[in-house]
Amino acid sequence: MPDDRKNLGHRGETAAISFLQTRGFTILEVNYRTKSAEIDIIAKDKNCICFVEVKTRRSLKKGLPRESVNYSKQKKIILGASFYLKEKKQMNSRVRFDVVEVLEKNGAFDINLIKNAFQGH
Repeated sequence: MPDDRKNLGHRGETAAISFLQTRGFTILEVNYRTKSAEIDIIAKDKNCICFVEVKTRRSLKKGLPRESVNYSKQKKIILGASFYLKEKKQMNSRVRFDVVEVLEKNGAFDINLIKNAFQGH
C-alpha cells in the first residue's frame, strides 16, 4: 500500500501544479529539499513567493487534508522557506504559506487552494 499512497500523492501534486498554473502562478520549484525540510511546490503569485504544501486524500475519514498540516509540519516548511529565501537572495520578498487540498473522487480531483493557511514567524 505505501507505493499506492506515494503514487496518489504524486498524482495529487501534479494536479495541484496544473491547478496553480491555471490561476496564474509561476512554478519555481517542485519538491524543494533541505536537510530538515521538503516543500512540495514553490511558486510565484504576482509579486509574492508562495510555499505550498499539497495534501491528497481519497476520503475525509481522517478529516480534511489541510488538518494534517500540523504545527511541526508548518515549522519545517517555514524553516525550508527561510533556507530557500537565503539561498536565492530573496530575503525581502513577500511570502505566503498556502495549502492545496486534493481530494480524489472516482479518478477525478477536487482541488481547494487555501491561501495564507498559516503564518511564518
